[in-house]
Amino acid sequence: MLLWGQFSEFLRLGYPLEEVGVIAMAIRSAIVYLAALFFVRMASLRLLAKASAFDVIVAIMLGSIFSRAINGSAPLIPSLAAGAVLLILQRILAFIAVHTRWMGAIVKGPPVMLIRDGKIQKRRLREADLSYEDLREALRLAINDEDPSKVRRAYIERNGKVSVIPFPAEPKVVTVDVEEGVKTVRIEL
Repeated sequence: MLLWGQFSEFLRLGYPLEEVGVIAMAIRSAIVYLAALFFVRMASLRLLAKASAFDVIVAIMLGSIFSRAINGSAPLIPSLAAGAVLLILQRILAFIAVHTRWMGAIVKGPPVMLIRDGKIQKRRLREADLSYEDLREALRLAINDEDPSKVRRAYIERNGKVSVIPFPAEPKVVTVDVEEGVKTVRIEL
């Protein structure tokens, strides 16, 4: 218990914010950083990958909780515990979302169809808060063409990216004359 008392005094735990010095705050930062790194690694790799709105919210909340632990406006140990609970809850919800369709739709949202059989779904485009320019950009990036009539389906996915399924390309027929007196060869590409 004596060791904890010295540690607590060294980190200025329980002191008013004005009395937390530079060294104590720097060491708190290191402790919170290591704890956050451990928690995130134990919770999920999703926070390190392409984040959905679900993951961004967790990351913002985690930053808020841990920043208070660093500057002393909230107690260190309870703040670390709150961060751990938040990440455990995120992990549980992600697990349920993977295994149940209804929770996936609640947590991550559904994909939204933007183009159906070459026609832009204007209402859905507005619901997704996308402009025509955003859609044209997504088409250029996906199929190197911004013409929606060439797209069978386009969706804004749960991660916010636009996926595009073009119509199958018409085969190109090439006629090759080999030599006089030899049959013509037709090749479909």
